[in-house]
Amino acid sequence: MKQIAFVVLSLISLLCVSQSWDSQRLPHHITIELWPDGAPTDNGVDYAHLSTDNNRDIKPQMHVFLPHGEQPHHAVIICPGGAYGGLAMYHEGFEWTEYFTSHDIAAIVLLYRLPHGHHEVPAEDVYEAIRLTQTHASEWHIDPDHIGIMGSSAGGHLASTVATHAPARLRPAFQILLYPVITTDPTFTHYWSCRNLMGEHPGEALLHYYSNERQVDSTTPPAFIAASADDGDVPVLNSARYYEALVSHGVRANLHVYPSGGHGWGSKLSFKYHCQLLQDLDVWLDSLQ
Repeated sequence: MKQIAFVVLSLISLLCVSQSWDSQRLPHHITIELWPDGAPTDNGVDYAHLSTDNNRDIKPQMHVFLPHGEQPHHAVIICPGGAYGGLAMYHEGFEWTEYFTSHDIAAIVLLYRLPHGHHEVPAEDVYEAIRLTQTHASEWHIDPDHIGIMGSSAGGHLASTVATHAPARLRPAFQILLYPVITTDPTFTHYWSCRNLMGEHPGEALLHYYSNERQVDSTTPPAFIAASADDGDVPVLNSARYYEALVSHGVRANLHVYPSGGHGWGSKLSFKYHCQLLQDLDVWLDSLQ
């Protein structure tokens, strides 16, 4: 029976992937350095001479994956998680690119700088990525009015920070958040994400600024939010409170809470509800057209 169940699950996984990804239409890949002349805010890391012992910091870059065709595409800037202390760049970044490009959406994986005591640094990188995408929109066949943002875990906090704080010219058109850190409320935040972003003893003003459920207004972009009910790292209340704030301000939002899966599943096929996640996301993305 176990062997039969394994075969059935494997076939379902293959069917799910084949419906969403088309490996015969490989996207065009472009790599762009974010700050070739130096970033405006220094976080103390010398990115030109990174030590081999440093396995957390990566030179800030945009990895742009473009779908085929010359019709204007939507685009999504993808922010991997990692508690602001590293980047889970594969299952929360690069492994999403085929899904989006197969839906004629440009996928831009952002390898952003870590704060290292400078809380403004990660968002600064996202804003620059949005500016660069807008600048290259014609060349890349991207609709500059439909550049969205995606983030998982602490990357979800970064994405929701930009979604709730960006000036109008840089505001994302939509947001996709997977098991996001949203709040700084100590009763249900993620301790290490907050500490790595803001330091050990942040002031009340900073705590309020980065509690993104408090920053929602009617101009916040529409949101797709997904999480697991049994997430022991980032409680699902983060997603629920953000959803509540969005709806209360008249912002279109979809919240999907899966019964199990814990934290950090990203694009992993081992996530029991992976197919359901893609189907839910398919429907929501279609609604943006």
